[in-house]
Amino acid sequence: MIVTLDLASEVPIYQQIRDRVVEAIATGDLREGSPLPSTRQLGVDLGINFHTVNKAYDLLRHEGLLRLNRKSGAVVVRDPESGPPGPGFVDDWEARLRTLLAEAVSQGVWGPEVIEHCRSVLTSFKPNPETTPETSREANHEPNDRPNHEGAE
Repeated sequence: MIVTLDLASEVPIYQQIRDRVVEAIATGDLREGSPLPSTRQLGVDLGINFHTVNKAYDLLRHEGLLRLNRKSGAVVVRDPESGPPGPGFVDDWEARLRTLLAEAVSQGVWGPEVIEHCRSVLTSFKPNPETTPETSREANHEPNDRPNHEGAE
């Protein structure tokens, strides 16, 4: 797993790690069952304290995306194919979205421009067809139960 950090960013390093892992899950680069490097190894690789990595992993565990085990390490436990989100996720997500949209509006970014930015970001998360189960489902003409959110506004 390749994680790039912006050490000049005001975003804390642990949050940057958490965000990169979430993005890797969204794009299909990390799938359910994918192992992550140990906190010590990722700390060494990134040149940061392993406690910083541990804080990021703990956030991901709390969010239901990782399982942490002393024996097996950190493992991804959910991806876009894992089914509906856990209880309360949509409400929590909507509250964070509301704040993000308020930030955009307060900076003068409105309606169609916000929608276009959202569409662009969502499109960037389309998984690589070579690494996802979607490819085999479509090749076998199996139905896709996932809701189509591409046209949602």
